[in-house]
Amino acid sequence: MDVRRADERYPGGDRSAGIESHHAFSFGTHYDPDNLRFGALIACNEERLAPGAGFDEHPHSHTEIVTWVVEGELTHRDTAGHETLVRAGDVQRLSSAGGVRHVERNDGSAPLTFVQMWLTPREPGGDPSYEIVRGIADSTPYAVPEAGAVLHVRRLTAGERTAVPDAAHVYVHVVRGDVRLGDEELGPGDAARVTDAEGVDAVALTPAEVLVWEMT
Repeated sequence: MDVRRADERYPGGDRSAGIESHHAFSFGTHYDPDNLRFGALIACNEERLAPGAGFDEHPHSHTEIVTWVVEGELTHRDTAGHETLVRAGDVQRLSSAGGVRHVERNDGSAPLTFVQMWLTPREPGGDPSYEIVRGIADSTPYAVPEAGAVLHVRRLTAGERTAVPDAAHVYVHVVRGDVRLGDEELGPGDAARVTDAEGVDAVALTPAEVLVWEMT
């Protein structure tokens, strides 16, 4: 188990433009050849956008982009014709495939916080696609078969225990609250990379929300 703390994330964004970013993996000018990916996961970005702030149209290709809104509302528009308002509890996925451009903005009056995760597909190319699942339940895993990955959302009450999937690669990101994972205590923004996970449990020390990636 490799634990990475919230304060170890690479800072990014542009605070003067209302954009604050924190990257778990090498990103932009922060290049670390030993921190390029874990399993299929190549990015886990915590993003905070002030009202009116956002990312102008930019390109992606050969990447599965999964977004989890923590608070606020995210406006998404892409060149494949999709325009969506993503709210807390929704899972959004953009398969950029052979190439697509999109815009992400906070068009609301309240601050926006979201976690965006990028995964590499098993096969490059193809046509872009888009999906949103409204109000995903804890008991409903979200599969990204293109990347051989499954996202599990766990909302836990204090003292509640949940099993972490047994898998070759498991990535655990704490959205809020405090969690004990094995012998490690994790807080908001902390993450654990577990290789060959087997028999690992997570216990909520306080009410908590956790994103768990199960990857082959």
